[in-house]
Amino acid sequence: MAHVIDTDHEVSTQVNASDSSGAEDNERLPATFIYAGIDVEAQGLFAGVRGRQIAGRFTLIPAAPFAYGSCAQRDQWRALIATLESLLRLHRHRPGSLVRLDEYLYHRSGGMIGSLSQLVRGAAILAIEDGSEHISKKLLERVPVDYAAQRAGAASRPPHRRSRAAAAKQS
Repeated sequence: MAHVIDTDHEVSTQVNASDSSGAEDNERLPATFIYAGIDVEAQGLFAGVRGRQIAGRFTLIPAAPFAYGSCAQRDQWRALIATLESLLRLHRHRPGSLVRLDEYLYHRSGGMIGSLSQLVRGAAILAIEDGSEHISKKLLERVPVDYAAQRAGAASRPPHRRSRAAAAKQS
């Protein structure tokens, strides 16, 4: 049995509270606990005597936004988009249409899975509400991105790729 807890704020409070039994749950229950959070080290989860004890039982697995510089990285990004797109149940959506917007989606989401998912989900909701039942770039532009994607902004822009025609003109 595995339990995924997607907030480190409450966990930090529970672990460091003197009357907390939350920390002992890991020992008493025959289950694996997976805690997901951002900057857990800086949020106090491992602070204090109890935090140091808990730190000895955790393995941090850092995650970063997708990279988009190499062909292999762009292929991985497109595969992620294709997976999300395959889950859509819109009657008029054409498979592959989001994959063709890979660079645009990378720019809008900052390469972050959660931001991409929120963007696609928001567009799907709009597509249902307006009756179009498909996602287009125009529809995606109506969906505001989350704060993390806004902050990533210019830092996560993919390198500009010139068309073959433009490259041929310069040579």
